[in-house]
Amino acid sequence: MSVTDFIKPQKSNSEVIASVRLLIKNGKLNQLRPLLNNLRVDDLMLLLQSVPDKNKSELFLALKPRLATKLFKLLDFDTQKEIVKHTSHAHVAALLSEISPDDRTAFLSELPPETVSELIKILAPEERSETLKLLGYPSESIGRLMTPDYIAVKKDWTVKQVLNHIKHSGRNSETVNIIYVVNDKGHLIDDIRIREFLFADEHKTVDQLMDNKFTSLKVNDDREVAVKMFRKNNRFALPVVNDTNVLLGMVTIDDVLRVAEQEDTEDLQKFGAVEALDMPYMRIPFLTLMKKRSGWLVILFLGEMLTATAMGFFENEISKAVVLSLFLPLIISSGGNSGSQASTLIIRAMALGEVALRDWWKIMRREIGSGLFLGTVLGTIGFLRVGAWTLFTNIYGPHWLLIATTIFFSLIGVVLWGTLMGSMLPLILKRAGADPAASSAPFVATLVDVTGLIIYFTVALIVMRGTLL
Repeated sequence: MSVTDFIKPQKSNSEVIASVRLLIKNGKLNQLRPLLNNLRVDDLMLLLQSVPDKNKSELFLALKPRLATKLFKLLDFDTQKEIVKHTSHAHVAALLSEISPDDRTAFLSELPPETVSELIKILAPEERSETLKLLGYPSESIGRLMTPDYIAVKKDWTVKQVLNHIKHSGRNSETVNIIYVVNDKGHLIDDIRIREFLFADEHKTVDQLMDNKFTSLKVNDDREVAVKMFRKNNRFALPVVNDTNVLLGMVTIDDVLRVAEQEDTEDLQKFGAVEALDMPYMRIPFLTLMKKRSGWLVILFLGEMLTATAMGFFENEISKAVVLSLFLPLIISSGGNSGSQASTLIIRAMALGEVALRDWWKIMRREIGSGLFLGTVLGTIGFLRVGAWTLFTNIYGPHWLLIATTIFFSLIGVVLWGTLMGSMLPLILKRAGADPAASSAPFVATLVDVTGLIIYFTVALIVMRGTLL
């Protein structure tokens, strides 16, 4: 029976997966190999996710080297590690040598030092030298993202020389879309899209095509800088230089997209009052997950204890006007919600580069206006609610107008304070060198809860003095 009889092309994904499992179980890798090498990379990823860990390497080794390299780059770190763990040194060396230096560095940087040392030893001298150089940069730097495989030319070369150079040297380059122009000392002086060479007269020199306008990244800058630069510039790749403008490598969009996803995931986790997870949710050990979640919960719990303290301080007022306690959830939630809204908007605007620390006064003015407007809207609704209930119930007594007025002004004050706290706290943390995402929505809400109580009862004392209080 041939493999085409065993697994027909029209079979569904679930049928293909079942067939692959059966072939692996029976050790019929020779029959499996033709099928696997005709599948798309995304289909192969689906297959790898569906087979047991112990069989992932067997399935992976059945692939052609070029297809295996493409697939390895797209796999998550845990799957990559599982494949390497059950693969011979010779195959690992061949695989790591095939993938680009930046992807190789990204993989090795996640492994324990002793494992990295063993893997580096089996690399060819050239790959070993490149990898050690990239690993020498700080873990969060652009240097770890860059690849040294790029095409550089001189400004006095002709277009014909450039195209010949690309044919002979471009195969190992990460991309040939961008050609970099350097001087005799290796300083970057321009970057030119390849289309400019393809449609230019072959006798023209590079100097005639240059506009001396280019954007570059610094090798020791934080990788978030690269994310921001790619967002601002419609580029497939950006050059990386040192402090003296010597061209060291380039960063491509695929690496930056991976970093952006990691950074966004970390920010979302922090914004939910959870420490950033170092691995997927379903794979992280239970005790590690509890440790990352418990820290912030304890801090928030201690913060909420201040709310109880504040209520104790106003115990006398509450005993005189018990009706005030009916609106505590309304006041507290409104302040927390407005603070969380503002915090979310500002943190995202900072991440996208829409606002900076120097814009703090503009942000404050805008949020003052927002707080007053939103507080007035909610205050009006609260006022009308008390008035409407008075028409068919006597729950608020003869002083319902004073209670409604207290709710009105309290909501304005609490919402205004919430928006100011939510918008300014990320900027303060950024100025202090901390992560703005640490001013998470629960943290802002907890902080506003305490101050909201003080605002509420202070307004009540002013409005109701001489009557209920």
